[in-house]
Amino acid sequence: MAIVWSESLAALDWQELENLYRVAPLGNKNARDLEIVFTNSRYHCFAYEDGKLVAAGRALADGVDTSYICDVALLPSHQGLGLGKEVVQRLMGLSAGHKKILLYAVPGKEGFYQKFGFLRMRTAMAVFENPAQAIERGHVFPD
Repeated sequence: MAIVWSESLAALDWQELENLYRVAPLGNKNARDLEIVFTNSRYHCFAYEDGKLVAAGRALADGVDTSYICDVALLPSHQGLGLGKEVVQRLMGLSAGHKKILLYAVPGKEGFYQKFGFLRMRTAMAVFENPAQAIERGHVFPD
C-alpha cells in the first residue's frame, strides 16, 4: 500500500471528501459544508492511494491555547491498517505547542484515542443542533 500524504486543500476533490464521510460512516456531510469547515481549520491531513482519497482529518486550532482534532475518517477498506493512527499522529504533531489538544470521538472509539494519551473530560459540555439525536447516539447525557 503506497500512501501519499498531503496537508493541502489545493487539489482536494470536495465531492470525494463528502463520499469518504458518507461511507466511513460518519454521517452525511455535504461537500459545500466540508469546504467551509476544512478551509476554516488550521490543520488538515489527507491520505491518498493511487490518487484516491482514503483518509482525512482536520484540527481547528487557535495557535496557542487549543487545538481540536475532528472529522477523522477512513474508507472502510482502509480501516485497521494504521492509517487512522497516522492521521491522528500527524494532526497531533501539527498541533504541538498548544496548551491542550481536544477531540470529539464517536461513542465506542474512546479506547483508540486513549492510546495517544487522550483522557476523558468531566467538564466537557455541548449544545447540539439536534439534542434528541445527540442523546440517542450517546454523545451527550441528559441530567
